[in-house]
Amino acid sequence: MFGGGINDIFEAFFGGGSSFGGGQRASGPARGPDLESTAQVAFETAVFGGTTSATVTTYVVCEKCEASGCQKGSHASTCGECRGSGQVRRTRQSFINMVTVVACPTCNGQGRRIEHPCEVCAGDGRRKDQRTFEVGIPAGVDDGTTLRLSGLGAVGLRGGPSGDLYVHLQVVPHDEFLRDGLDLVHPLHISFAQAALGMNLDIATLDGEEKVEIGAGTQTGKVMRFRGKGVPRVQGRGRGDLRVHVIVETPEDLTPEQADLLRKFAELRGEIVAPADAGLLSRIKSAFR
Repeated sequence: MFGGGINDIFEAFFGGGSSFGGGQRASGPARGPDLESTAQVAFETAVFGGTTSATVTTYVVCEKCEASGCQKGSHASTCGECRGSGQVRRTRQSFINMVTVVACPTCNGQGRRIEHPCEVCAGDGRRKDQRTFEVGIPAGVDDGTTLRLSGLGAVGLRGGPSGDLYVHLQVVPHDEFLRDGLDLVHPLHISFAQAALGMNLDIATLDGEEKVEIGAGTQTGKVMRFRGKGVPRVQGRGRGDLRVHVIVETPEDLTPEQADLLRKFAELRGEIVAPADAGLLSRIKSAFR
């Protein structure tokens, strides 16, 4: 599993030099933690790209001590227990002596001690703050995409480098379009008469207006495809398609005149439909004659 010797094994498990190698110094202040945030993205921005913002509570450099953690005019001293390495050896007695390397309890693994800590950050060299970052959105991202912003996480203790910021995107649904992979889906509702007789109309797309021809006799479920009008591939070439799905709506609130015309239409086609409703009063009179 490990290609090196015993020192490589200790470094893999403890993040520093082996205790068998002597008093190696710590590599420096520890890296700050990574942060997570959620950002809402407009549907059009997710398709074509743009920017949004993410706000996080984070640690930033303490301006009072300039990340040193010390009061003005004072300095940190090398830890006497670990001699600045930030690590100490511990031996556990058993049938064999087990030697482990742990963080120095005196300096908390920092390798130095602060006798006069900064009154603002209490010696941490950092303070809490709320920051808002502008986030670049690549074209074609989908809901649930996570973007990694290197170095925008919390700063480490006493001058340690910053972690990363992970932004989870939530794409706001669109009123007229659905997304299916790289395709955009647009439900197009038309009336019975428009479906039967056909029509031409302009529909709004994310790229502007597009002419649509509805042929006579169009049925629900007909799909018209517009090539290259869908979602771009993230960091790639080409776009998906725009699919227009026709939905023929059946009228539910016919006037008596409209209902009469439809019955005449059904009669011409030899179709059986419900007879005209004579009304509740007429049916009551007929029942008692």
